[in-house]
Amino acid sequence: MKIKDGYIVREIAGMFVVVPTGIEAADFNGLMTINETAAFIWNILKNGAERQDVINALLDEYEVDRKTAEKDTDEVIKMLKEYNVFQ
Repeated sequence: MKIKDGYIVREIAGMFVVVPTGIEAADFNGLMTINETAAFIWNILKNGAERQDVINALLDEYEVDRKTAEKDTDEVIKMLKEYNVFQ
């Protein structure tokens, strides 16, 4: 999975916001705010990664169990699919 070009994440006042750029700005309706964990996952996915890569990165970075890492990964991937930001 890889995030489409034309989307960036910016931290504003402690919140992370997905900002469409270029042609994606015309097609993207609304605003997507994400938490720190989702921003971490976003950064892994922007260069292309599989689900298991994301889970392993969460396990390495945070003190969470595998079940929590899998749940968080699946929730973020589902949300990003709903916003159609994957290539």
